[in-house]
Amino acid sequence: MSALKKIGILGGTFDPPHIGHLKLASHFAKILQLDQLLLIPSGEPWQKGADITSAEIRFQLTEAAGIDLARAFLYLKIPTQIGVDRIEIERAGPSYSIDTAKSLRERFGPKASLIWLTGVDSLIHLPTWNSWKDLFKYMNFAVTSRPHYDLAAEMSPEIKELLQTRQTQDLATLENQASGLIYIDEGLSVDLSSTDLRNRLKNSSPSQIASEQIPTHALEIITNLGLYQ
Repeated sequence: MSALKKIGILGGTFDPPHIGHLKLASHFAKILQLDQLLLIPSGEPWQKGADITSAEIRFQLTEAAGIDLARAFLYLKIPTQIGVDRIEIERAGPSYSIDTAKSLRERFGPKASLIWLTGVDSLIHLPTWNSWKDLFKYMNFAVTSRPHYDLAAEMSPEIKELLQTRQTQDLATLENQASGLIYIDEGLSVDLSSTDLRNRLKNSSPSQIASEQIPTHALEIITNLGLYQ
């Protein structure tokens, strides 16, 4: 079989996964007509500190969120295949996106368009990532806006230069070029964060956190295991 043509990659700590993740995934799966979407929980997220839930539980939560995402795709008639990948959990040491990008490029071959899906807050902080400039040798970026983030006001000179050389406003180019481009989408604005949800769960019972904020199956695991209390 030939390699799939457009692969969306949604990485993160997923501590816990929330509806914002699912909205971002659904939005880009639809407009980019992704063949496949990979949810990739980080193994050792080096920028997050030590106070995080174990990788195996976060993987379990991500799998549960994937069930709700698959149902959303079915309802929205989005044919994108969904996978939850252990690539970062099974790799020893800190989870660097550059290592994941290299591995995925080897897996899917040189012609597939690998598209890293993220929010504008991550784009702003991209220069803090390990070997961040090399990421564009292996993948494209699709970025969604977030409330309270003014990209023009907050971006560093490095990001400004990056957008001048790599930004595209044509979705078709992400299909025709395997890597090296950035597409910024203003059509979706997600105002949820895992950090905020963890803080809320510490101060209230999971039953008080609406399923509009945490996917139903993930919320069930959080409740059963007493996570974030």
